[in-house]
Amino acid sequence: MSAIAANTGAAVEPTAASTPNPSSRGRRGSGVWRAVRGNGKAMAGAVLLLVFIVMAAVPQLFTSVSDPNKRAFDLSLPPSADHILGTTAFGQDVWAQLVWGTRLSLLVAVVAGALASILSVIIGISAAYLGGIPDAVLSLLTDVFLVIPAFPLIIVIAAYAGGGSLTVLIVVLVITGWSYGARQLRAQALSLRRRDFLESARVRGERSSYIIIFEILPTMTSLIAANFLGAALYAVLTQAGLQFLGLGNPSSVSWGTMLYWAQNNEALQTGQAWWVIAPGLCIALLGAAFALLNYAFDEIGNPALRPVPRARRRRQAQEATR
Repeated sequence: MSAIAANTGAAVEPTAASTPNPSSRGRRGSGVWRAVRGNGKAMAGAVLLLVFIVMAAVPQLFTSVSDPNKRAFDLSLPPSADHILGTTAFGQDVWAQLVWGTRLSLLVAVVAGALASILSVIIGISAAYLGGIPDAVLSLLTDVFLVIPAFPLIIVIAAYAGGGSLTVLIVVLVITGWSYGARQLRAQALSLRRRDFLESARVRGERSSYIIIFEILPTMTSLIAANFLGAALYAVLTQAGLQFLGLGNPSSVSWGTMLYWAQNNEALQTGQAWWVIAPGLCIALLGAAFALLNYAFDEIGNPALRPVPRARRRRQAQEATR
């Protein structure tokens, strides 16, 4: 999460081109697609994320096992044609658990990431636009959550609030994952507060809620998207960590609970390495998908980060040698 925050933390001073107008709003979606399509890392992230989305939506395409928790096979079988990744110490198919576990892992990442981003937008932009005492109070709240050690706080909250509940898990991730985005969005909103198009809206007598939603937010789309990706990455890794520690619901099927049961049954010591490697690799790949996609949204928000075409680099090199 801190790596993503570092990439997107620098607020870019908006230029006149960033002032919203009807034509630019109509092309906003095409700009996002061009940025993703023109960035190899972003395309790799999009493909990885699409694979996981398909696995979560229709797991039946990848496995014929309908109940991954059912103990229907011989214990601790090695990988074979019938069981691609072997079976667990309880007689469950590892591949089936991996496929079905994608749904819960991705659901928590998207929901927690979206809610944390919404909270970041509400607190960060409101603080910057309102100023004065509201800004001081909201900024103090943000700073408090920034300096508190996150993971120990997560463990304490999850343990005492009943971490086995999916709702509690999501709430914990949102509470501890919004402050980075709020700080970034406040910095960017402060640079926009005195722009001409906002002054015009105030002169027209528009309400503060209208100005924030329809004037400020459209100019910060790429930064909000980057914050969502960072929050989702944070949720993926933290969720897996909590479930590995036994603070999730051990009867649920997710990558974190797979690691929990593998560790409890000493999978590596008993020759069941894929029980550990497979969910760990999927967690890493899903996190990489969110991180790689973040490159495209960084480039939309900051043109200085966009790659220079090869022809232009060659021309610049020739001019420098003259």
